Amino acid sequence: CVLCGRTDDCPEKYGEKRTYMEYNLTVHYYCLLMSSGIWQRGEEDEGVDGFLITDIRKEVNRAAKLKCNICKKKGASIGCVAPKCKRSYHFPCGIKKECIFQFMEDFRSYCWEHRPVQNFVDKEPRGASQCTICLDLVEHLPVYTVLKSPCCKNAWFHRECLQYQALSAGIFFFRCTVCNNKDNFQKEMLRMGIHIPERDASWELEENAYQDLLHCYQHCDVKRCLCKKGRDYNEPDSKWEIKRCQYCGSRGTHLACSSMKSWEQNWECVECRSIFAKSGKYSKRKRRALATSEKTNGTTCLLEEPPPKSPRQSSGSPRNFLLQSPKIMCQNLSPCSHLELPASNRVPMSLSPVMSNRNWSLMQKHLREQRREVCNILKELKVQVKTKTTRLNINAENIWSNALKGFRQRNFSPTNTIEVNFSNCKNRSKTSASAASKHHFFQLLMLHLQNSSLFEGSSGKNLSLDFQAVKENLYFEAGKMIAVSLVHGGPSPGFFSKTLFDCLVYGPENVKPVLEDVADVDVAQTIQMIKYANSLSSLQSTLQDCCEFLAAAGCLRPVTALCDKNMLVNDILIYHVIKRITLPLESFRQGLKTLGILEKMQMHPDAFSSILCHKPERLSAETICDLFTIHSSSDVNKVEGADFWMGYLQDVESGESVVTLEDILLFVTGSRYIPSIGFDPEPTIKFLRIRYPIGKRLLNRLELPITKTYRQFKNKMELTIRNTLRVERE
Repeated sequence: CVLCGRTDDCPEKYGEKRTYMEYNLTVHYYCLLMSSGIWQRGEEDEGVDGFLITDIRKEVNRAAKLKCNICKKKGASIGCVAPKCKRSYHFPCGIKKECIFQFMEDFRSYCWEHRPVQNFVDKEPRGASQCTICLDLVEHLPVYTVLKSPCCKNAWFHRECLQYQALSAGIFFFRCTVCNNKDNFQKEMLRMGIHIPERDASWELEENAYQDLLHCYQHCDVKRCLCKKGRDYNEPDSKWEIKRCQYCGSRGTHLACSSMKSWEQNWECVECRSIFAKSGKYSKRKRRALATSEKTNGTTCLLEEPPPKSPRQSSGSPRNFLLQSPKIMCQNLSPCSHLELPASNRVPMSLSPVMSNRNWSLMQKHLREQRREVCNILKELKVQVKTKTTRLNINAENIWSNALKGFRQRNFSPTNTIEVNFSNCKNRSKTSASAASKHHFFQLLMLHLQNSSLFEGSSGKNLSLDFQAVKENLYFEAGKMIAVSLVHGGPSPGFFSKTLFDCLVYGPENVKPVLEDVADVDVAQTIQMIKYANSLSSLQSTLQDCCEFLAAAGCLRPVTALCDKNMLVNDILIYHVIKRITLPLESFRQGLKTLGILEKMQMHPDAFSSILCHKPERLSAETICDLFTIHSSSDVNKVEGADFWMGYLQDVESGESVVTLEDILLFVTGSRYIPSIGFDPEPTIKFLRIRYPIGKRLLNRLELPITKTYRQFKNKMELTIRNTLRVERE
């Protein structure tokens, strides 16, 4: 470069390096922009972006007489604009010395002594938070390498991250990554020396960058395609409709080829499953596939596509187990749904079919007993709920902000009856939509909380440390929402880790966290290196490498013996998992006190652990049959048409129907799940001489037609349920 004398080609730091052979000239774009003695006197297509060649040579001659105050070499073309400051320097030297270059207006430059600084309030916390661009920690310090957002009180960034973001996004898309503010954010970043190029975003400039998105993949990729018309055949609204992978969208399957019961079910291709399996995020899907592997004596690989489905086999007649009682099921039935392990102890298992069936059955039975106990406890708490109503207006696309606004409104009380009105569900009538909308609202809310920044971890989650959330009291609101959901008929969270649950019930001082509770990969690796150090020298070397982290955790101490590592690891875990989140935990506990939930948790820890640390049991034919009471007769075998109903449940469970068990439950009750508190009133069935089934959600009652053949019964059920739910979705 004729101005700085360097050969470096680093566009991010020095701008594009341009060479003009006809003029025998090479120059860095930023060196040219920031030089003090040159202006753009030409048009954009003249010289170098408006800088005339003659002017550039004059500037080179002028700079040749000036010595750089940093490297002490000639050619310093940039000077500090502060009054009475006579410092000159090269652009790369100024970057190294942390000078500020403003890429706006007169392209001013400030030396390290006179550079502009950001204003900091003394009351601002001096801790650390996450840079929302690189996701690493950034300390809240008034230094050159750290920049604070002017529009968000607790948004901090690395300067280097912001510069890369600005170069990629351009002037039209560069904005605050937290609140999306553009004007104030760009103005402050330009003042602090961030270069924002006046062009479109890099992803918009690539030709035909989004062309592939216009192509809709239509091909069945499973190993055994069952469709006689070929892998490319696609018939919407049938079992031969092609479903694409929910992650990559570049693989597909016919619904029937993967034994999918409904188009709304999610499906993942083999490639995506293997990626999740390697990353450790596929454990939940592995557990769900465990039941399938048990039935095939463990010969089916969890990452393979399922074989062609066959009817479920059980002892005796295929439907015999369903014909004994609407409330008591045959014990010889092999389990059709499995029990989830506690969230903090979820590890993929490989068990023999005999042993796994016995263990799952015993654990499932125990969990069901605990959940029945919770159901009774929650019903006692529901006595507090009055008939006075509070209406929440919810938009499903902004579930969190709408819920927060509703829970914070002046007339909201947890003891009022809650009614939910979805702004995008205008086609539903009030009587049928009130219960269904409330169930749907709480389901969306719990799902949002599970994936929110308030919690961390892949499966069993602990509270995270979010200073902004603490400041806005969001942990309290989250605890309050969970308590209200449990008492008002919503789903249980089911994602608490054992450590979080024990902290809430027994107090953090009585809990010993484990390595699986650490969500931060770097911290977990550091703890592992300390834990598995096999010599004193390797242990001391590891401690030396992470001394800053240990000092921040208050665990920096001299280690004289290898056995000291165990106490050190325990102290680090207690700090990172418990002490670090003391404020969020206390706020969350206060929220859970709503309606007396926390008090009952402390009185009945085992019972509440079954709904807070375990995912709800998947619906099965047995569960649905046990849920409904048939009022027509005391003897189910003599009820006309009752055997059709029970046989239909088994067909639905085995995938021989276009609807799912969740669809049936939604059709009758307005909910896709069984609430922890149960349904009020309890679901019932009546057989009547009607043409089509009717779901009366206000009464939780299913009225079924009496038909001559099972085929007629099945056709009427599928036609009515599928069309009713489709109309509601539309």
